[in-house]
Parts: sequence; C-alpha cells; structure tokens
Amino acid sequence: MAAADAPAPAAAPATSATTNDVPAFGWSAYAERVNGRFAMVGFAAVLLVEALSGQTFLHWAGLTP
Repeated sequence: MAAADAPAPAAAPATSATTNDVPAFGWSAYAERVNGRFAMVGFAAVLLVEALSGQTFLHWAGLTP
C-alpha cells in the first residue's frame, strides 16, 4: 500500500460528545449542568443529616468537638 493510498487520520471533534457546544478548557455546558445537579444533591443530603441527627454537619462528621 502506497503512502498516497493511506487514509488520512481523523481530526479531533470540535464539539462535545453530548452537545454542540465547543468545550472551553475541556468543560462543556453538559458537564457543568451535571456537576451542579450533584452539588445540589450533596447540599440536600447535608441538610437531611443535620435535620435527622440534630447536630451540625461539622460536628456529625467529627470535625468540631
């Protein structure tokens, strides 16, 4: 097979795999949306722990006496 017959290498995609956004520094709008949702779930979990235990999260986690 001659070098001229070899297929050209595929170019890197210009957009994210899940959206048409061009990622800036590797972050896409989809990744930021998922990250925000997990942060909200974590915050709700902390509120739930505080409500059920009657202690602050820092005390419950053993970070304060």
